[in-house]
Amino acid sequence: MNDSEILMNPSDLVQFLKKDPVEFTKEDIIRFCEEMAIEMVNFRYVAGDGKLKTLNFVISSKEYLDTILSDGERVDGSNIFPFIEAGSSDLYVVPRYSTAFMDPFAEVPTLDILCSYYDNQGRPLASSPEYILRCARDAFKKNTGMDFKCLGELEYYVICPEDSLYPGLDQKGYHASGPFCKFEEMRTEAMLMVARAGGKIKYGHSEVGCFTKDGYYYEQHEIEFLPTDPILAVEQIVIAKWALRMLGYKYGVEVSYAPKITVGKAGSGLHFHMLAEKNGKNMMVKDGALSDIAKQMIAGILDVGDAVTAFGNPIPTSYLRLVPHQEAPTYICWGDRNRSVVVRVPLGWTGSTDMAAEANFGIHRKASKASKQTFEYRVADGAADIYETVACLIVGAMHGLTMPDALEQAKKLYASGNIFNKEYAAFLKTLKQLPASCSESADVLLAKRALFEMDGIFPAGVIDSQAKKLKAFNDKGLSDKLLGNTKAFAELVAQYIHVA
Repeated sequence: MNDSEILMNPSDLVQFLKKDPVEFTKEDIIRFCEEMAIEMVNFRYVAGDGKLKTLNFVISSKEYLDTILSDGERVDGSNIFPFIEAGSSDLYVVPRYSTAFMDPFAEVPTLDILCSYYDNQGRPLASSPEYILRCARDAFKKNTGMDFKCLGELEYYVICPEDSLYPGLDQKGYHASGPFCKFEEMRTEAMLMVARAGGKIKYGHSEVGCFTKDGYYYEQHEIEFLPTDPILAVEQIVIAKWALRMLGYKYGVEVSYAPKITVGKAGSGLHFHMLAEKNGKNMMVKDGALSDIAKQMIAGILDVGDAVTAFGNPIPTSYLRLVPHQEAPTYICWGDRNRSVVVRVPLGWTGSTDMAAEANFGIHRKASKASKQTFEYRVADGAADIYETVACLIVGAMHGLTMPDALEQAKKLYASGNIFNKEYAAFLKTLKQLPASCSESADVLLAKRALFEMDGIFPAGVIDSQAKKLKAFNDKGLSDKLLGNTKAFAELVAQYIHVA
């Protein structure tokens, strides 16, 4: 990390230690705590419900701080994960120094630090979400020689009593500014908090969803991140969800990541953009066009895309979002700049002229620009088991790079326009559909489990546990039954308004 990167870095620890977070040591954390008069340390870890859990420590001495940073602490795993039995449930939570950040909500100087789970033998807990993702990331590197990077787009609704002053336009909230966008300040406050916690944020904006119903105002927003290591990509979303809910409590409003709020209005997705790098070079582009490597990765993700829903769309209301004509995919295909598909290839500044020079009357760009090209998986939603969803996408990308017919499949599944337009009727009949319920997702996951269990990435017990959980909803055909039944639709949505 050079001086310029440190100078503008929002992290308190980076500013103080003047080094990249991946280089943080225990001694660095102790020195920071001493000189910044830290009074408390919070261990944070993600449980089976996707929410952050907390263990608080009052720092009474340097020795005690050293102890908890070295050894971690015990927790009851049976109250954290549904698959752990109460008879043998003790786990260790061990802090990862690179994740340390100042708690923006604490009344006294408090350091938060994310943890990993370890079993009674001191080994990483193979079934923990973070370790599954770590295994997938490492397997991709080992098997392909490339680094997998990704970013998430976190969508959410802010819900509050209706306000008639400067009303937003129904389903016209995209990129609205204040005063027509009521909660821009809350969004930017959250973004700054996440950045100070180490998150790599690209931008934030208001989204399409904007409506009033039964005396309440619903306003949709999105925070998008920058491509980074998969674990950081997931954990910055986890921290953002926590920060937004904490701010919602402070503002007296509700924040919801639910996939569907009401019928006929925009749902909230959790899209993931992906790329692969080799020696720091983006491999998604070759000669100004999408590369064969990118097409192979896309083909592999499409091949497992129906099974990814088992983790990316894990509640019944997930499938109320995945309906035609709602900018959410239902058929397994891909395309350029196309929002009706499972995988979209967005604009990536490939082949463009120096637009900044033209816009600024000839200002010359000093350095050549690196490729920003990604491709985007558009199916997952705000209820997703995020670590496992990204691990599934990595598995799919690896699978595509070994599929002998990957390029042929990519060509076959390419959609050049909106697949719901009349001219694509014949093409639509050739495509497989995504699952329409949790129960169907479980079936596909079990059918394709061998791919996810390869390289020891997903333990068999995790696949079995997820399929059992999904089957328990018994929701096959539920979406069809709710069509036209507004009351039943609303009752179901209300059950999942507080999803992870």
